[in-house]
Amino acid sequence: MASFRLRSLVAALALSTIASGFAADPIKIGLSGPYTGGSSPMGVSMRDGAKLAADEINKAGGVLGRPIQLVERDDEAKNERGVQVTQELINKEHVVATLGYINTGVSLASQRFYQEAKIPVINNVATGSIVSKQFLPPEHPDNYIFRTSCPDGIQSQMIVEEAVGRRKLTKIAILADSTNYGQLGREDLVKALAAKGVKPVAEEKFNVKDVDMTPQLLKAKEAGAQAVLTYAIGPELAQIALGMKKLGWKVPMIGSWTLSMGNFIDNAGAESEGARMPQTFIQEPNTPKRKAFIDAYLKAYHPTNDRIPSPVSAAQGYDSVYLIAAAIKQAGNTDGPKVREALENLKDKVDGVVTIYDRPFSHDNHEAITSNIPVIGEVKDGHVVYAYEEERKNPLRLEKH
Repeated sequence: MASFRLRSLVAALALSTIASGFAADPIKIGLSGPYTGGSSPMGVSMRDGAKLAADEINKAGGVLGRPIQLVERDDEAKNERGVQVTQELINKEHVVATLGYINTGVSLASQRFYQEAKIPVINNVATGSIVSKQFLPPEHPDNYIFRTSCPDGIQSQMIVEEAVGRRKLTKIAILADSTNYGQLGREDLVKALAAKGVKPVAEEKFNVKDVDMTPQLLKAKEAGAQAVLTYAIGPELAQIALGMKKLGWKVPMIGSWTLSMGNFIDNAGAESEGARMPQTFIQEPNTPKRKAFIDAYLKAYHPTNDRIPSPVSAAQGYDSVYLIAAAIKQAGNTDGPKVREALENLKDKVDGVVTIYDRPFSHDNHEAITSNIPVIGEVKDGHVVYAYEEERKNPLRLEKH
């Protein structure tokens, strides 16, 4: 009887494999991000976008005749947890690549283990300028860290151009959280302001989970700030907006891409109105690829108010799966050094949601996003829209050249 049951189980598994269309083992790709806590809108959106892409690829036959299997781990936006799940994905799950990392600090603490193991990583949300440059020659002849999110160096220039270049404001306050993300972003803002001949009238810091920004905002107000530039994530950004209301002080709020997070817009309510930020993707179906992506996301996940919690994270997560799949296909196997080399020399264009990736990486440049790609978004009626009509009407400007 036991032998019959065993034969039946084997037969069932064989039928399942045939039905799925795959006879080979799956290609395991790590998916690391915060799926709980204040950063979760970014992590969950990234994860869900990546899952859409993996499902599409698998339905089309997979890669090298093998299905993609995303192995998820919640890093909780904590450096020590990020290190733990990284080691699990490498040593226990034996992933051939990893996508994700939402928080700059978690990325910097964790991705060194992939570098040592010669396993490619595509950071698809973390934006700290150093993220893709942590392991450069001559100490590291080959860099295994790539990125599809917009670096803070580009974002900071866009933020300053919006405040100083377009609005002609000269008295600028910076409010940034105390994390690596916030403080590295603050440094980039100071450099970008200096290039315009402007020195901040106030630079204030706060901690994650702080709920009273009154002391920092008072200093900015008393210094005569005409705008507040921010580097933080949704919950604390909402506290800044609400704190300004409490003080009866209304000046433009311009910051990094995280001002598009759903938990900023929802928690700040009407006070989020008018906030502006760089965006690689705005939830508007202005190309066929974007329409298909948005429709698929809404159908699969049914987000509140039909608003993706973090549209940028979802789009970048989706695109990162297609890029790593293209590299594995070109390499002809899942060997880490060969996949890295393929990423650096992609022969075929990859039609993404953010852009059309045409040789996005090289050996010396692992940044897929260039300055011609992001646009300025604005919160309006609870959604992020294009701040400038010419950018909305001309989506082809997003194509990478």
